[in-house]
Amino acid sequence: MRAYVIGNVTIDETIAVSEMPAAGASVLGRQQSRDLGGKGANQAVVMARCGLSTSLVAAIGEGFRADAIRDHLAEEPLTSHLVPLAGRSTDFSIVLTTPDGENLNVTTTDAAQNLPLTQAVAALADARSGDLAVLQGNLTDELTRGVLEAARARGMVTAFNPSPLRSFFSSLWPLIDTVFLNEGEAIALTGTSGDDAARRLLATGVRAVVLTLGGNGAMLASGEAMIRVPAAPCAVVDTTGAGDTFMAVALASAALRATCLDRTAIEHAVRAAAITVSRPGTRSAFPTKAELAAIFAG
Repeated sequence: MRAYVIGNVTIDETIAVSEMPAAGASVLGRQQSRDLGGKGANQAVVMARCGLSTSLVAAIGEGFRADAIRDHLAEEPLTSHLVPLAGRSTDFSIVLTTPDGENLNVTTTDAAQNLPLTQAVAALADARSGDLAVLQGNLTDELTRGVLEAARARGMVTAFNPSPLRSFFSSLWPLIDTVFLNEGEAIALTGTSGDDAARRLLATGVRAVVLTLGGNGAMLASGEAMIRVPAAPCAVVDTTGAGDTFMAVALASAALRATCLDRTAIEHAVRAAAITVSRPGTRSAFPTKAELAAIFAG
């Protein structure tokens, strides 16, 4: 099985602040890190580190950030299909993080919003039935829908992370096998939370719903059962990328065992996310190949 992650890639500038600024306020901060980021790249990097064959499909613009992205991705065990866009800026994120580990992200999407549908679909040419197509909310309605339709036509399993939230997501559910979302996203999309939110999403045609619940762990809902897994104990330093780690490890765990998402996959994902939040930064905070192998062996 192979995973095809169609999404965005950025350079993340993480700035440590004492508290999140209010509107109109100025605060002092210090640069904590500069690293590869973007939800698409994050998920692809972690899945590849899990040992799952992974391809990343993303657009980049011009400038020094594009060169940095190429250099960072060359260090990871994945295949990159980077689509260069002339006259566009390469996407980047400003991440503000506080001492308690909370973060606020502002991400540009000039490149991600202009990834051509034809090139994104062409990257799926070698995909086989049962392969994974993984998307997030950074792409356009046309591209997201087009890739999901192309993946379904090839018999691929589709996984979607509706972040950041967009108005067109509600029309995509029949094309999605598994949706990963947090409490806030669940409330925004369904008007409710927990079991009720999961049931409403399942009623739209989604086959499985994974809700991340922060310190309360996570739950997996399908037509068969509602499975709850507690959070793994850890000291929270920076929550950036934790959701991407969770989703990537859950999908990789199931794929590598040739099974559907199950309790084991969620337990593996919870443990991996606990490693990510215990470290500062984005890619530098992700579990290493050795740490992921130890989780899967445990």
